[in-house]
Amino acid sequence: MTMTEPAEQAESAEEPTGDKLLEAPERYTPKYLSPSSASSFRECARRWKFRYVDRLPDPPGAAAVTGTFAHMVLEKLMQEPEEDRTVDRAKKLARELWPAMESHPDYRGLELDERGGLDFRINGWRAIEGLWDLEDPGRVAVAATEQDVRVEINGVPFRGIIDRLDETAEGLVVTDYKSGKAPSERFASNYATQMLLYAAALTELDGRKPAKAQLLYLGQKVVEVEITDDNLAQAVDELRSTWLAIMESCISLEFEASTGPLCGWCPFVAQCPEGTAEVLHRAKIGKLRSDAPALQHIAQAESPED
Repeated sequence: MTMTEPAEQAESAEEPTGDKLLEAPERYTPKYLSPSSASSFRECARRWKFRYVDRLPDPPGAAAVTGTFAHMVLEKLMQEPEEDRTVDRAKKLARELWPAMESHPDYRGLELDERGGLDFRINGWRAIEGLWDLEDPGRVAVAATEQDVRVEINGVPFRGIIDRLDETAEGLVVTDYKSGKAPSERFASNYATQMLLYAAALTELDGRKPAKAQLLYLGQKVVEVEITDDNLAQAVDELRSTWLAIMESCISLEFEASTGPLCGWCPFVAQCPEGTAEVLHRAKIGKLRSDAPALQHIAQAESPED
């Protein structure tokens, strides 16, 4: 899950590789790895460092916070008896949970005016109501919601929070809600890997391999992720490779920047010379959208302080 996945915490650790141990400095060693942070490191090690090591501010945008609210409501809804999982009950839960959302630091950080707050609530409800476009919640046999999974997978300390576990005739199903727009095939693989890691973690915990996983893009579509011994092994191998690469970067204190189109949406671009150069070059040749937030970040960093 995007918003509720726990952030890594720096803590001294050791990681075996063959007969040797990779020992990283205390400040630069993550306590565990989540699917989102593993994906972040693979995309750009420099951005990973800014977020997880340097702890630079990375406030979520309105779409991500909307997802947080939808998750809050759906978690409570799916804990209700099956016959009570109705649209009317969801509306009541949304009203009951709204004060908590309104006081949430991420929501307050959006600094929405009255109109913006109204739009937020409308978008949040659309996401919640979108569940009924995909399934009948009253017919789901829920085994757990918001399950915090902590386990070592192939030598890697792993942690993830699973939105929902369902019991079906086929077996256990790992279910994850997504409130944003369903991604193109180019970006869908990260979410599939996330689900496979959840399945691997559950298998490691009690030896029960889930039958399948599914991503519920609220109001849009269901994307099923097949779970096999082969793709589980591939996801676990990738996780271990990422963990070892992080350990190596922590030892060398070198976190390479991976430049490209995503630099235009990186909140840390002003602290990254390579990223700044990439954004300015793309803007110059007309290959960057005018609303890319990185342009504002760079302008703010270059303007003199009052």
